[in-house]
Amino acid sequence: MKPILDFEKPVAKLRQDIEDARKKLESKPSDKLAAQIAEMEKKADALLRDIHNNLNPWQRVQISRHINRPFMLDYVRHCCSDFVEIHGDRHIGDDAAMPAGFATWDGRKIVLIGHQKGRDTKENLLRNFGSAHPEGYRKALRAMRLAEKFGLPVVSLIDTPGAFPGVGAEERNIAEAIAFNLKEMMTLRTPVIAVVIGEGGSGGALGIGIADKVLMMENAYYSVISPEGCAAILWKHREHAPEAASALKLSAQDLSKLGIIDGIVPEPPGGAHNNHEEAAAALKEAVSAAIAGIGKTPVTDLLEARYQKFRALGKFTEN
Repeated sequence: MKPILDFEKPVAKLRQDIEDARKKLESKPSDKLAAQIAEMEKKADALLRDIHNNLNPWQRVQISRHINRPFMLDYVRHCCSDFVEIHGDRHIGDDAAMPAGFATWDGRKIVLIGHQKGRDTKENLLRNFGSAHPEGYRKALRAMRLAEKFGLPVVSLIDTPGAFPGVGAEERNIAEAIAFNLKEMMTLRTPVIAVVIGEGGSGGALGIGIADKVLMMENAYYSVISPEGCAAILWKHREHAPEAASALKLSAQDLSKLGIIDGIVPEPPGGAHNNHEEAAAALKEAVSAAIAGIGKTPVTDLLEARYQKFRALGKFTEN
């Protein structure tokens, strides 16, 4: 049974009532009961749409972390006809939290990188809960340089609570690995598309997020700090995470208004965890359109536009 978020419970209760009514209908057919089930289904769909259309930032954060939400490799299965993964950073070792490799996306050859989480304890230990080590960022850069060499666009799927803050990662210079990626991605001579598919946490997300087009799934978040971390600093308690989520302007809707991202990828009603295929179809279309939109741009123009895009972030006017 998949986890149910608090604001999803009214719909889940109605769906359970519908399931119980269907079982009753199977044992004792009734036109009246069949009509009631049809009416209940309409009510459930309408309630789901109403909840989905009125989500607050904290609720979107919860959806972005849903255990059944599609992860990077789920999108690979749905969006790519093939994926040849590369391993290792040529310095220390491999990082399973950051898969990278060559893929065919909607008939187009690309280099694909991203964060991968796990759904059970064994997989989470393998993937380090989606928090990459320095090796992951160096492997990602290695893949991006291969993309540059062969003239392939880079697609980056971001889904991490943040880079791994452990002692070993610090000893192997996680901050330098991320900072070096920021520098190198800014001058990468090939198109780069980044999509925040779930959590976009701090430098861990930005380390593969310098792109010509930055997109976000409708219920993803992108922030310099988690709501819980912000609440612990400003309110001295994590229970204020909902207020922090609103203050941080971390939702795709807020970031689009602020000009931080270039587009929002729509999700199925209730969130991507309710329909992987529909979410993947929307992502596939959005990424293909983004690549087509910048694919023929001369490299010098591409680099200048990328530079101006990030230089413009944070500008404001006081009245």
